[in-house]
Amino acid sequence: MLEVGMGGFWVFFIFVLFCSQAEVLNSQNLSCNSKDLNALEGFLKGLDSGVGGWGNASSDDCCSWVGVSCELSSGSGGGRVVGLSLGNGSLKGVVLKELAGLDQLKVLNLSRNSLRGAPPSELFSLQRLEVLDLSYNGFSGSIPVDADLPSIRVFNISGNSFTGKQPLLVRSTNLTHFIISYNLLSGYVDTSICSNSSQIQVLQLSMNTFDGNVPAGFGNCSYLNVLSLDSNYLIGALPEDLFRLSRLTQLFLQDNRLSSPLSQGIGNLSKLVYLDLSNNGIRGTIPNVFSNLRNLQHLAASSNTFNGGLPPSLLNLPELQMLNLRNNSLEGEINLNCTAMTNLSSLDLGSNQFSGSILENLSSCRTLKSINLARNSLNGEIPYSFINLQDLSYLSLSNCSLHNISAALRILEQFKNLTTLVLTSNFRGEEMPAEGVLGFQSLKVFVVPNCRLLGSIPAWLQHCSKLQVLDLSWNRLGGSIPPWFSSLDSLFFLDLSNNSLTGEIPRSLIELKGLISHSILQEDSSSNFPFFFKRNQSSTSPLQYNQFTSFPPTLDLSNNNLTGPILPEFENLKDLHVLDLSRNNLSGTIPSELSRMASLEVLDLSYNDLSGNIPASLTNLSFLSSFSVAHNHLSGPIPVEGQFSTFPNSSFEGNIDLCGDHFAHCSVQKTSQPRKIPRKNRRTVIGIAVGIGLGTASLLSLVFVFLLRTNVRRQHNAEIEVEDAEKHIEFSGSRLVLLFQNKEQKEITIDDLLKSTNNFDQANIIGCGGFGLVYKASLPDGRKVAIKRLTAQESDLTGVAMDASESPVS
Repeated sequence: MLEVGMGGFWVFFIFVLFCSQAEVLNSQNLSCNSKDLNALEGFLKGLDSGVGGWGNASSDDCCSWVGVSCELSSGSGGGRVVGLSLGNGSLKGVVLKELAGLDQLKVLNLSRNSLRGAPPSELFSLQRLEVLDLSYNGFSGSIPVDADLPSIRVFNISGNSFTGKQPLLVRSTNLTHFIISYNLLSGYVDTSICSNSSQIQVLQLSMNTFDGNVPAGFGNCSYLNVLSLDSNYLIGALPEDLFRLSRLTQLFLQDNRLSSPLSQGIGNLSKLVYLDLSNNGIRGTIPNVFSNLRNLQHLAASSNTFNGGLPPSLLNLPELQMLNLRNNSLEGEINLNCTAMTNLSSLDLGSNQFSGSILENLSSCRTLKSINLARNSLNGEIPYSFINLQDLSYLSLSNCSLHNISAALRILEQFKNLTTLVLTSNFRGEEMPAEGVLGFQSLKVFVVPNCRLLGSIPAWLQHCSKLQVLDLSWNRLGGSIPPWFSSLDSLFFLDLSNNSLTGEIPRSLIELKGLISHSILQEDSSSNFPFFFKRNQSSTSPLQYNQFTSFPPTLDLSNNNLTGPILPEFENLKDLHVLDLSRNNLSGTIPSELSRMASLEVLDLSYNDLSGNIPASLTNLSFLSSFSVAHNHLSGPIPVEGQFSTFPNSSFEGNIDLCGDHFAHCSVQKTSQPRKIPRKNRRTVIGIAVGIGLGTASLLSLVFVFLLRTNVRRQHNAEIEVEDAEKHIEFSGSRLVLLFQNKEQKEITIDDLLKSTNNFDQANIIGCGGFGLVYKASLPDGRKVAIKRLTAQESDLTGVAMDASESPVS
């Protein structure tokens, strides 16, 4: 019986295949109906260019055109177009209403093109249309409220810029897929679609601007498999009828503003495979109901306010592959049942309050490929049993108070698949092992900053031939920068800042192939885990990168004890985005060749011993957004072209011989020599000058005494105001001050005073009175005045120490 049944099946299959091929051949031989031909020609008129494959078609055989399918219709005068599938066809232009002339159309697929404007309302009244896919174009406008698609099964307008309310046009009992994600639709979510189309299986409303509570009514979509409400502005709690969806396999609620505790009803969704609750404000404990969710493979609930411990039922799920509870307030010990969780490959419990040592039983989860336990209260050493995790490719244990870096590296180097290793803020004060470590054969990212490690840059790193990102910053490493960095062909991010490195910048750094041409497009194993990059504590917030290959190509050697010149050959690093050589002892001039670093965005040469001019050619760096040469010994004019007009004064301060728009105007050299005074007349001139000076001083003294008696209160208040402004200069910004005898009462800011005195430069001192130093100044309106700086609050305004940074990459 089995053999006969199988034979009959194959006969039937071949028959169906033959019939379908015959129908296709028949479709290709059909002559196009004149009405449909006119509709397609009208469609072409709206496009900026033709359709590929239609250029050589004759005027009467449109059924043979690419993407067009026809069916024979009796009495129709030719084949009728029932399908138009031009997805991903590089189409540009608008869709004209003539296309709606295809009144027998069943399938319309214009997805993934560059079509724009509002689609004609007539398209939404095609009575036989079953599939409408306009996704991922540039369509705008709103869906007409009087649209009528009684036969529709698949309705997909995602990835456009449609506005207005959620479309209510779908009344078809045949509807199975309703996808309107990635638009600008607003208002409340309307669940009446579940009453009008109870057979719906896929409902995607994500990435819009829907707000308000998640309404009841989804329970009427009893056939629903996929529900996506993510990336909106939904608030409150989930309605209880949502948990009646017994066929639901995927539920996406991430990136909303849900805040209520997670209901116990979530355990009723027994078919659930994917559950994402990330980036909400869900509070309370995680309910212990996962014993009913035996099919769950992916659970993401990061960035909420869950507290308490991990529910036991969650730690025994046999099908669970990915568990992400990062950035909550969970606590207790991590007690995974690795015997039951035989499929777990990704574990992210970072940024919680878990405590204890890194448990031995974690090593029993042999299928783990990614582990993130960063920023918890863990301690101890990496256990030797970790060697069992031979599939491990990503490991982050930053900020976990680990110790014994030598043992840790000897264990971890045995992982053949390990590509990413992040150990920020551990092993405090230990010695970076110089021996006993052979290297990591697959390692691409090695991040060990802010550990206060002693020693030098280890030579075994040169054997990490696939290294792309290396961060050893904020340690206490000494010695010189080794020359073998040039052998790391893929290295494009090197941060050695804030150490005690000495010597000159090695010329091998200008041979880094990853900075000469950054063409690394390899698979990134860390895509499920974000990196946070923060250069110093003064930064408002760290930048998040979900893939390390998105890091800006960087060479950061700042805050060391490097000497020697800046290499002109840095010009070879055409793909370098960030070059930071600040806070060293570099000398010589700024090479003009740096202007050929075409991709440079950040150039920091501040706090060195550089001299000479700022090369005018640097204005050719069109991508330069941050620049500083502060606190060197530079002289001459500051360039004013290009991006330089946007840089603040702080980029140039501490160079007393610089001039230009940011500081004092540059003087013009006179062509004629000044007339010399004959020697015999010098004594006479000097005597006259002294006499005039004494007379003027006496007169000014009388005037001063008179003003002192009549305006003592006003002067006293003014001095206090200036004093207070200096005292809080760092925070005051543009606090107003009042100059003595300022008859016009014009407002003068602290910024004006600083600029007019070149930050109280000693070169502007013209005297010293009983209350303090007196500086000459030229105010913004051109007036020449004297500024008295009070002795009681004398301070070095230019000697503000920069904040120290914690881990730059974690």
